[in-house]
Amino acid sequence: MNIENLEMLERIKNLGKEIEEKAIENQKALEEFRIHYLGRKGVLSELFESFKLAANEEKKQIGKELNELKQKIQEKYDTLVEKLSVSEVNSNNEQDLSLPAQPMAKGSRHPLSLIQNELISTFMKLGFSIADGPEIEDDWHNFSALNFPENHPARDMQDTFFVEKETALRTHTTSVQVRLLEKKSPPIKVIMPGRVYRNEAITARANCFFHQIDGVYIDRNVSFADLKQTMYYFVQELFGKEVKIRFRPSYFPFTEPSAEMDIDCRICKGKGCNVCKYSGWVEILGCGMVDPNVLENCKIDSKEFTGYAFGLGVERVAMLRYDVKDLRTYFENDVRFLDQFTPLS
Repeated sequence: MNIENLEMLERIKNLGKEIEEKAIENQKALEEFRIHYLGRKGVLSELFESFKLAANEEKKQIGKELNELKQKIQEKYDTLVEKLSVSEVNSNNEQDLSLPAQPMAKGSRHPLSLIQNELISTFMKLGFSIADGPEIEDDWHNFSALNFPENHPARDMQDTFFVEKETALRTHTTSVQVRLLEKKSPPIKVIMPGRVYRNEAITARANCFFHQIDGVYIDRNVSFADLKQTMYYFVQELFGKEVKIRFRPSYFPFTEPSAEMDIDCRICKGKGCNVCKYSGWVEILGCGMVDPNVLENCKIDSKEFTGYAFGLGVERVAMLRYDVKDLRTYFENDVRFLDQFTPLS
């Protein structure tokens, strides 16, 4: 090996030691390091130009040493880039401690939560207390105690998600009513908000799970007039004094007589739309006088006590209140939709 190539190998070796010992403490020194060693006119570029003149039989050894040096320089540079970046961030953070924090966007309550809280508040003004119960119910509390005899066609009104043969996801929060009547003595005046499940097709007007608020009032001399007065007050508090209301005879196994209450569609103002099925009216709740059989099933004397019960869907009320034509929107968690509602204070 000639003298020039020996000198090149010696220089490569010395540069390796130099790289290992070199201390760099800031971005300016790092940039100078990059230009000096890795730049277009830097040390490495110069060595590779000299390498081209080496004899073929000596290129293997020189090339190996030169590539190892290049790798060492590059690794040193990459490590310093990461180290100095972290150091600079920490340094900036220390300097910024006196600055005000970045503002945080306020969240919004879900529209169903807003409506449910308003409904609960309205009924509490009328003296109702709140109760809840399990979402997985046995047949007795979900059906039998509510006057649904076994194999009775009324059971077909509510398609059910069964967990086991005698256990299912509750189809209405009326099941909580049974638990209350079994444990408490009249007078009882309670609402029961919660989530319920039915095996139904998902459409703009229906879903396989939704939210209900059931209510029951049991005492001496409770009449249908008391029920109508409560329902009128509730609807007018929610939609205003100008709202139009009508009661229609209906059937529920656990109330007799039974009725459904409609209001004029708040979305189309009674002109007709897909929400009201172009009738101008929307049914928002079912109600009626508690069937004597239900009272007797819960060990309450139906000759001494009477009562009324009602149940309404939170999603249906929210649709009318917020002019939402498709209740599936409530469950898609689209931030663009949710951001339209009242921010948390």
